[in-house]
Amino acid sequence: MDVEKFQDDVYSITELLSKQLSPELIPKLNFVRQNLIEYYKKNLVKINHSILELICASEIISHGFSVDVEKSISDILVCDLFGKKVDKTCIIEIETGFTPPEHALDTVDYYAARIVSKIARYSRHCGKFSLATPVVNILPISNIFLLPPKLRKSEDVKKLKLLCDRFYKNPQIKLEDIQNAHIHSVYLINTDKGFAKELDPEIYLQMTKQLMDKSEIDL
Repeated sequence: MDVEKFQDDVYSITELLSKQLSPELIPKLNFVRQNLIEYYKKNLVKINHSILELICASEIISHGFSVDVEKSISDILVCDLFGKKVDKTCIIEIETGFTPPEHALDTVDYYAARIVSKIARYSRHCGKFSLATPVVNILPISNIFLLPPKLRKSEDVKKLKLLCDRFYKNPQIKLEDIQNAHIHSVYLINTDKGFAKELDPEIYLQMTKQLMDKSEIDL
């Protein structure tokens, strides 16, 4: 564990991000940075993920939110970013595309199931739920989440539950959680230039549809 290197890196990105914030908002970003340093000392976070969290935190701080990182929102769930602004709440979960070695032969299905599970489990704990990913990654988001819950077909919901059940058994994803889940936006993160661009999920799916089709990802 190289605490000094971690601190140097998070200070560097915070300095870059601070140039995009008004002076009164910079302490909010510094608060996030310090929390990440403390989590790193406990071996709870990694540098690459922390940089992504800081960039996303800066973006929602610029819109008036205060941000907690690695926040417990239930007995089993810890979210990457939890934002609060008066009576508004938001959660951002960051996905990099990493899958563990034990899923080397079913990487696509595993990752698709993880995205479904994130939307289903986390979105019920906030007013606005978003996924974020580096610009070099593609999120396999199901079209079902573009529909209002009452318009989602039961067979489509069951299909996603069966996919999740292959990988998540304790606890299983509930049908009603998939039925009622929501995703409000997708953040594309450019780590080199230090910014996150928020997109409507429908626009994101339109952008990635051809690649998904060519890859034969059926969601």
